[in-house]
Amino acid sequence: MKVYINGNLFDASEAKISVFDHGFLYGDGVFEGIRLYCKRLFKLEAHLERLEYSAKSILLDLPFGRAELIDGIRQTCRANSLDDAYIRLIVTRGKGSLGLSPKSCKNPQVIIIADQIQLYTQDLYTQGLKIITVPTRRISQAALPPTVKSLNYLNNILAHIEAIQSGSPEALMLNEQGYVAECSGDNVFIVHKGQLMTPLLSTGALRGVTRQVILDLARNLEVPTLETQLTRYDIWNADECFLTGTAAEIIPVVELDSRRIGDGRPGPLTGRLRRRFQNHVASQGFPI
Repeated sequence: MKVYINGNLFDASEAKISVFDHGFLYGDGVFEGIRLYCKRLFKLEAHLERLEYSAKSILLDLPFGRAELIDGIRQTCRANSLDDAYIRLIVTRGKGSLGLSPKSCKNPQVIIIADQIQLYTQDLYTQGLKIITVPTRRISQAALPPTVKSLNYLNNILAHIEAIQSGSPEALMLNEQGYVAECSGDNVFIVHKGQLMTPLLSTGALRGVTRQVILDLARNLEVPTLETQLTRYDIWNADECFLTGTAAEIIPVVELDSRRIGDGRPGPLTGRLRRRFQNHVASQGFPI
């Protein structure tokens, strides 16, 4: 495997950054996960825009412009002879002192990894997930805006650990007020009486690229959509539930906290949107 670092490609065994990089020391940096489908980069501009917004929010100057990042992504995919892949684009604060101050970090590092990813087994896409609500709450908007996709993912990791230890593949996270925010790695949707609903971004949800694609596809199908505050009660009593994410794509949820959702099987709108999404990614994207 070839890994891109600051304009150069290295064998994976030789791809290294400093142990004094603040991305390693403090989780100081930003990242994006991008999908390659049939040699086409899906929603590339949306991902790069979110990367730019995340970097600006934490006062991190990106060392490369958008055109250079696109070229780096394309180089990495071609060097690894990939048709379909998951791409991790990372920008760290760079090497600095042991103190918290980023002023000592002069050279941000751009790293691009292109590989395969499978969060869930195929049977879970046909049978649906059984998930739980975990004690760890989503970080407050006042502490760290969830719209910033930073390298510090410990909040999500702790939630995921709690789910795994309880025998569940995914964790539903609430915010401090008890409203549904998101799962440890995915956005949440429910269907109730024909309406598609998802938590407001202000409740702690990531501004997911796939989330937005699903909202757009639903509106094209003339399905009424609503971004609103949701509680666990709303999910328990939903007709359907599913999760979305760049890696997960669209995966149904059939149970939350031992309560069956709908009839306990992936719902018809979930299936319809999943098929539309698969057709959409096959025809869209930036060629490598």
